Amino acid sequence: MILKRKIYKKLLEWKKECQGKKALLIEGARRIGKSTICEEFGKSEYKSFLLIDFAKKDKEVEGYFEKYLNDLDTFFMLLQTHFGTKLTERNSLIIFDEVQMFPQARAAIKYLVADGRYDYIETGSLISIRENVKNIVIPSEERHINMYPLDFEEFAIALEEDLLVEYIKKCFEKREPLERSMHNQAMLLFHQYMLVGGMPMPVVTFIESKKDFTEADREKRDILKLYREDIMKIDAKYRSKVLAIYDQIPGFLSQHEKRVVFKKLQDGSYADQYEETFFWLSDSMISNECFLCNDPNVGLSLNETRSYVKCYMGDTGLLVSHAFDENELLEDEVYKQILAGKLQINEGMLYENAIAQMLVANGHKLYFYTHYNENKHRNDMEIDFIISNNSRLKYKMFPIEVKSGKQYKTTSLNNFREKYKERIGESYIIHPRNLIVKDGIICIPPYMTMNI
Repeated sequence: MILKRKIYKKLLEWKKECQGKKALLIEGARRIGKSTICEEFGKSEYKSFLLIDFAKKDKEVEGYFEKYLNDLDTFFMLLQTHFGTKLTERNSLIIFDEVQMFPQARAAIKYLVADGRYDYIETGSLISIRENVKNIVIPSEERHINMYPLDFEEFAIALEEDLLVEYIKKCFEKREPLERSMHNQAMLLFHQYMLVGGMPMPVVTFIESKKDFTEADREKRDILKLYREDIMKIDAKYRSKVLAIYDQIPGFLSQHEKRVVFKKLQDGSYADQYEETFFWLSDSMISNECFLCNDPNVGLSLNETRSYVKCYMGDTGLLVSHAFDENELLEDEVYKQILAGKLQINEGMLYENAIAQMLVANGHKLYFYTHYNENKHRNDMEIDFIISNNSRLKYKMFPIEVKSGKQYKTTSLNNFREKYKERIGESYIIHPRNLIVKDGIICIPPYMTMNI
């Protein structure tokens, strides 16, 4: 089953705009479908393509890069012979898959692009990690794009809910609620997305098994095992810290504040000691980071405080499998309880993670805000997400509160809007109910997050 991915349009734009003058580097977590989309693109848009998988550690091919870059005629002849593929000038694509495993190939892009015979796409994760850029010059002849798990819209289309997606978009634009049965259908779809996630193999398995969550869960656990194996291979200096954060993501997200409390990881530890840890998790795209912004404005990154961080899983379906063991999922029928909206504990964690995932897929960097009241000795303002640079209202920021229950208070958001009213474009509450605009706040169901 071939999944329809939005990134395909970006590949077409790169091919048309660059005309072989720049390679394309696709960064993304393991198992999100980078190789599949590149192969599909090569088959459909070129006369021929050739994929070199550097994870296989083919010493013969690696030797070509080491010996023949000064003789590209021989280099290309050897590649064609080795892979049994004829290359055609200006109509063939060469894919460097998992290029971080062989940095010399990435360094060679400078010369290959200058040669101009073929187009090049590189895929990889951990592209910026120190070990993967050591002793190479990063080529300027690269265009970078990020690839994420399927977003909600892609998931819905995979489940043949194209018409529902279009209806949701129109209702959001008009600020109108969905017809009740359509809202219920969209909420069911969102819950399925939250539980299955957007990793391609679990999605395909879910569809082909006629929506069997258990079958999808097995695929997700295989991916989680792969991530753990990747962590075990990294530099021993920060391996244990990465593992500690990775293992405790569900625990931190299940707390009220949801941020990482470093002293709970190890007595006496503090944020600076985990700088490389978060860089690794972020660069691997296993997680989505959300930093505190202590003076929220349009330039949110200028005021971020990295000692306060929330760490979301890059895929909410993986978070479900990470948070519950297999027996717990089967015996307590957690999937059915969440689908029916009956699982109170941890549902807020899954909701907020899913919203974070959807915002990141839309190109937003994540920030949150808290304000400590000295007189009350507690936080009196907590905003789950703040985003900026919305295409419809530039130079404004947009506070977002996530509510997994139907009954909630808006005190924090009201206070925040009053304090920063000159800086705010639109304010959102994301809740399980249908769309309603109340007191200047746009309250939307979670499936409409794809429109923000």
